[in-house]
Amino acid sequence: MPPMKPTHILLALLTVLIWGSNFVVIKIGLQGLPPIMFTALRFGFAALPLVFFVKPPAAPLKLVSGFAMFQFACQFTLLFGGVKLGFPAGLASLVIQLQAFFTIGLAVLLLHERPSFNQLLGALVALSGMVLVAFNLDAKPTVIGFAMVVGAGLSWATANIFTKKIGKVDPLSLVVWGSLLASGPLAAASLAIEGSAAWSAAYVHLNWRSVAAVLFQSYPNTIVGYGIWSFLMRKYPAATIAPFSLLVPVVGMLSAAAILGEPLQWWKIAAGLLVLGGLLLNQFGVRRLGPVNA
Repeated sequence: MPPMKPTHILLALLTVLIWGSNFVVIKIGLQGLPPIMFTALRFGFAALPLVFFVKPPAAPLKLVSGFAMFQFACQFTLLFGGVKLGFPAGLASLVIQLQAFFTIGLAVLLLHERPSFNQLLGALVALSGMVLVAFNLDAKPTVIGFAMVVGAGLSWATANIFTKKIGKVDPLSLVVWGSLLASGPLAAASLAIEGSAAWSAAYVHLNWRSVAAVLFQSYPNTIVGYGIWSFLMRKYPAATIAPFSLLVPVVGMLSAAAILGEPLQWWKIAAGLLVLGGLLLNQFGVRRLGPVNA
């Protein structure tokens, strides 16, 4: 497999910048919106009005629906729920990067890709950072939030496999129609679980911060970010693209510290360095081995 083109590396880094700063936006948005409702609004606006101008993706509905449910509905319901329970936004940007290693594992099992020795070593180094995080959590809601964010990472990894199986489709089409497919079930789940009273309260207390958070989530984060990500996931092996997301916590933790005042304890810094070290091993190690025979 040839190395990534410089322009594609820059696109991956732009996605990192958008997604990293987004964790601060999530924390701000959750101050006025319940998590499932916030998720439903995010993908409702991401779909509208573009769905009237973008053709549906040329792919089986079951694959697009699977992508929508795992990439959008499940991942962000779990992520927003975990942050709502008190799990720090900056730390969430680190923990969700388990998706990179879940993706590699699922690609081995389902797509018959074989990671290199350095990719496996990188996974072990990064996972040691996650263990450090787990051992430094104390409050029960925070531990539950940690588990929810880990679940969000697994959901993202599952969606990456759907993206690979979908193949070559227009990334914008996939994101827009995936958002539409996710928004309806999310709205229904919010009404069933959070209740109509939560919607009424959110409307009464609506302010510019909530509106700005939803719009940032919908357009730069969803349309631009996932459009680029879907394009790169189709262009290169999953084990090449997924680890780029490990740079997200660098932006996420620094922006959370600067804007939200979240402390950067030694163990958070150490965990972040371990994750970044895992990425470096993954990206700059020896060549990947050939695909496993089916």
